[in-house]
Amino acid sequence: MTVSDIPEVTAIENESFSTPWTEASFFSEINNPASICRVAMAGDSLIGYVCASCILDEGHILNLAVRPDYRRKGIGRMLALSILKELRSCGCKKIFLEVRASNTAAIRLYESTGFRMLGLMRGYYFLPKEDAVIMGLQLH
Repeated sequence: MTVSDIPEVTAIENESFSTPWTEASFFSEINNPASICRVAMAGDSLIGYVCASCILDEGHILNLAVRPDYRRKGIGRMLALSILKELRSCGCKKIFLEVRASNTAAIRLYESTGFRMLGLMRGYYFLPKEDAVIMGLQLH
């Protein structure tokens, strides 16, 4: 992900989440040395993105979204597997993420890549208020 990708990434973000990240949030992540931000392209079209961080041996998937007209085509899975591979190469042994409890499609996606539910954080999300499912993956 580059600075020039941020407007398109933010547009997908705004279509995907009720409390979206801002352009400043993405700018901050791509300039954070502990962060890894990648985009998925279909020809010249940016169709998805993922942001993750790696600190010591622990990774965190911070954000992942796919343009609505490209969903259910394996793009999210490809982004997830790609970032897991990159986090592994950075030395991460454990990966964590949070997802809205009602987002069953995302939960299934992460489970298909090896993540397991670890617990709930009550009231983590707002607009609407909702619990977060905490998921984790142990890399070998």
